[in-house]
Amino acid sequence: MTAQVLAGALADDRRRAVFAAIVLGAQDVPAVAARTGLPARDVVTGVRRLVDAGIVADDEDALRIDGERLRELARSTDPAAPPPAANPREAILRTFVRDGRLTRLPAQRGRRRVLLEHITERSFEPGVRYPERAVDDALRAWCEGGEADHVTLRRYLVDDLLLTREHGIYWRP
Repeated sequence: MTAQVLAGALADDRRRAVFAAIVLGAQDVPAVAARTGLPARDVVTGVRRLVDAGIVADDEDALRIDGERLRELARSTDPAAPPPAANPREAILRTFVRDGRLTRLPAQRGRRRVLLEHITERSFEPGVRYPERAVDDALRAWCEGGEADHVTLRRYLVDDLLLTREHGIYWRP
């Protein structure tokens, strides 16, 4: 992390409010939202950006400031050091999957495709035939407590050719 990354992460008023709430002891999104008065969506976005910048750690469902990373930055003598490369796939999954559950479906097709591939890989074995009820049960588990529904998810999997369907039987090609 560089000073530029830190400054960029804290340049937004909402992210600074989220950061301050975590510094003052808020350990999860509802607590941060309560302390800041921000909508949960803004808090989630702010937390994600701060985690991506490396100044907030999301450990075991508890948010905390990564003091060691901040001390590292303060001692850093190389202001031009590049930020660590982030895996875009992991960033997408971290944004849309919590505790093995889908929080919501991304609007962007590329992000949605990454998420659908992840769900397919973890839910269906290649070549195994599944009746529609089994597919619905597997997808329903992903959608519990989130904004997406299993029927929409199933349709996206078929449309993106991640699952093939014939006479009510599905399989992963």
